Amino acid sequence: MNGDLLSFALLAISSVVIVVNPLAATLLYVSLTEGMERAEQWSVARTACRYALAILLVFALAGGLILQVFGITLEAFRIAGGLLLFGIGMDMVYARASRAKISPTEREEGLDADDVGVMPLAIPMIAGPGAITTVIVLTQEATSYHPAGVLITVVAVAVTIGITYLMFSRSETIMRRIGPREYRAVNRLMGMMLIAIAVQFIITGIRTAFPTLAGVVP
Repeated sequence: MNGDLLSFALLAISSVVIVVNPLAATLLYVSLTEGMERAEQWSVARTACRYALAILLVFALAGGLILQVFGITLEAFRIAGGLLLFGIGMDMVYARASRAKISPTEREEGLDADDVGVMPLAIPMIAGPGAITTVIVLTQEATSYHPAGVLITVVAVAVTIGITYLMFSRSETIMRRIGPREYRAVNRLMGMMLIAIAVQFIITGIRTAFPTLAGVVP
């Protein structure tokens, strides 16, 4: 049981960090706050991380209720989420801007927005469809491991937002040390990992929904 719990903890933290992609969020943060005073930049960083944390925690804790209200099974949501994450991972591997994270229109609107910390930085860049799907699936899966599984998902969200805020606060140093080539290399590596996680979500969802396909007698 402890081994399963540790494996789930590693899966939860890695999944949330990869799908949120703090490095990509930092690049958008830099472009949106360019020309602002330092105090304004700090305010944007705090606002973005605070809203993103609140959104992800709400879906992590209330995800099961949301699925019940709409009559969606966890297996169906896991498969759909896996397909969504697979698309995001493919975009990362091929160094394309994922429309599931933020569209060009949202990026342009963000440049003229009064509070870029909320839109488009917190939503949908940090707490986008992929991140929301991931935390819901992880929370529902957590109950099969241990009552503390839900807490692990919450910790994974908090750690990810903490990393994002830290990278925002060190954005100038990061931009000096990470060029386009290094960013693409890291992004492609994270994309491959995200694709693997997405495929595992899909396999688990299909195996649970259709046990006969896996040779399992229900």
